[in-house]
Amino acid sequence: MKFLFLYSEIAEYFLACCEKLSQYGDVHVIRWPVNKEAPFHFNISTKIKLYSKSDYNLIQLIELVKNIEPNIIICSGWRDKDYLKITRNYYGIIPTVMTCDTPWQGNLKQYIATIISKITLLRIYSHAWVPGKIQKKYALKLGFKHNQILEGFYSCDLNHFELIYQLEKQQKQNSFPFRFLYVGRYMEFKGIQELWKAFIELHNEQPNDWELWCLGTGDISPITHPKIKHFGFVQPKDLKNYTSQCGAFILPSRFEPWGVVVHEFAACGFPLLLSDKVGAAEAFLQDNKNGYFFEANNTNSMKEAMKKIISKRPNELTKMGEISNQLAQQISPAIWAQTIFEITRAKIS
Repeated sequence: MKFLFLYSEIAEYFLACCEKLSQYGDVHVIRWPVNKEAPFHFNISTKIKLYSKSDYNLIQLIELVKNIEPNIIICSGWRDKDYLKITRNYYGIIPTVMTCDTPWQGNLKQYIATIISKITLLRIYSHAWVPGKIQKKYALKLGFKHNQILEGFYSCDLNHFELIYQLEKQQKQNSFPFRFLYVGRYMEFKGIQELWKAFIELHNEQPNDWELWCLGTGDISPITHPKIKHFGFVQPKDLKNYTSQCGAFILPSRFEPWGVVVHEFAACGFPLLLSDKVGAAEAFLQDNKNGYFFEANNTNSMKEAMKKIISKRPNELTKMGEISNQLAQQISPAIWAQTIFEITRAKIS
């Protein structure tokens, strides 16, 4: 089999999934350039054939895909017009799968999309592949039937983070690290400024031993505070240098369609503090069991969630982490690869 991805920005977790998929056949990925705000250094497996879209014009891309002779095309949404033109040529011949992580919000733009999708998307894509239920709702409104919609589009490199959990589990049981950890871009929509404000207010109102460690970069300048530390962008392979020293993961996003980072830290066995705008919470956070929700863009709500964490005993926090790790098992690169294999095999057999 030959699997072709017409992809936007690749990430380490996507490549881990492709590595697993390569056991079923050849994996080809045409992708956009690396995002300067997330300058990942990739260790590309020889089993994955990677092409940079910027090296080809449309005619050359069409010829490249023709030479690959794919058995399935998985395409990133509908933003890239070149990708749409290519995929349209294969509709009805092989499975053509649209990936979509946009949740249903019911705004005017989305209502318009549900109207025009009948003469656009449904004539290009045979299936839609989404991360979870809120994205499935949108796919249904776009006109895809239940049996045309696949879930579980995003998965972290589960084996990698499971190993971190197993290596650090005993250490944290012996001496739990009182540090919140944020991993993400320093951008307004990530809610990082509200996080800093809530954390500082909490310390002023209720002095405690907890620190806040932040990993990432962006257009917001890091705040200076004795209890807040900044480490810049960290490559995925180096996260283990920080996971062993931190105790709870927090993501305060104002808008986060999914957030694979949530899956990563659930697998690492972290209690989770997530805003109500983080899509991945539907799979990996059970409120009051392995963490807490708080209202996005609301420092008081975030502060109350952090208070709940700092009030817990270390053994209670490690138990919350165990539940996070258990929830992380429901999605994996192996399941991801099996999803693609099954839909391809069903079509060509």
